[in-house]
Amino acid sequence: MDALAREHMDREWTPNALVNVVPLSKKYTFDLACKLFLDVVDVEDIKRLSDPFSLATQGMLGVPINLPGMAYNRAIRGGKMIRKELIRIINERRKKLLEKKETRHQDLLSKMLLVTDENGQFYSEMEISNNIVGFLVASFDATSSAVSSVINYLAHLPHIYEQVLKEQMEIAKSKGPDELLTWEDIQKMKYSWNVARESLRLGPSSQGGFRETTTEFTYAGFTIPKGWKTHWTVHSSHRNPEYFPEPEKFDPSRFDGSGPPPYTFVPFGGGPRMCPGREYAKLEILVFMHNVVRRFKLEKAIPNEPVDGLAVRLQPHEN
Repeated sequence: MDALAREHMDREWTPNALVNVVPLSKKYTFDLACKLFLDVVDVEDIKRLSDPFSLATQGMLGVPINLPGMAYNRAIRGGKMIRKELIRIINERRKKLLEKKETRHQDLLSKMLLVTDENGQFYSEMEISNNIVGFLVASFDATSSAVSSVINYLAHLPHIYEQVLKEQMEIAKSKGPDELLTWEDIQKMKYSWNVARESLRLGPSSQGGFRETTTEFTYAGFTIPKGWKTHWTVHSSHRNPEYFPEPEKFDPSRFDGSGPPPYTFVPFGGGPRMCPGREYAKLEILVFMHNVVRRFKLEKAIPNEPVDGLAVRLQPHEN
């Protein structure tokens, strides 16, 4: 992750005085996912996946009307293109593994091709592609949204940025110029992770989720029958003043010690259905923060406006 983040900074950030964070964070997270999940690094190969993914994710929550010109129709076409490209990659990798021409891959795809189900059968191309699509969707949208939210607050709040910079530079100074981050370095990023969590509290990647009630219950004077669909919102949970005093204030110290009570801070959900990519997202966010702040001072080009691509001015640190 650190090596790819450095390459991304050199290519997409360093040559520019002004960047739009949202599209660049999507590019970073998707490129990283292609490398870690599929060992795909060629620009054109990634583009054959990223372009249709843009179509698919834009229409995932659109009105489900399958007519030309509708976002839902474009999402279906994008999904077919994604499936076709993934099946091609899977078949090519399977052939190499069977012929023992490919031994260096340690990515998710190779692992999935080599494991069997409870009946001793290898998973089909469609089963593997379904799983890969799930991972890529999360990487393309949710994680990039989290990264953008963190950068938004770092650019908006100089006093928070300075504390993150201090922590990250202490880590950087303990290493050689070309030495990559280690797991031990990540464990030292306590304040940075508090900042990331507070960013996710105020700007969660997911807005909530649906569940079906398994038994009738009463809440706040309302009776919810068994079998009804309920929608829980992350936004209202994260701004509950009972658990987050002055809920609109950006305050990373909320997460000092044991942090807020269980099921009050839920950007990754909670309980047995908590997002399985939580630790992956944490690692990705912290590595990105490290590489941004140790290179640049950040300033929002449009104050109080994070929507239009999140334009940020970059001022390189003096060596």
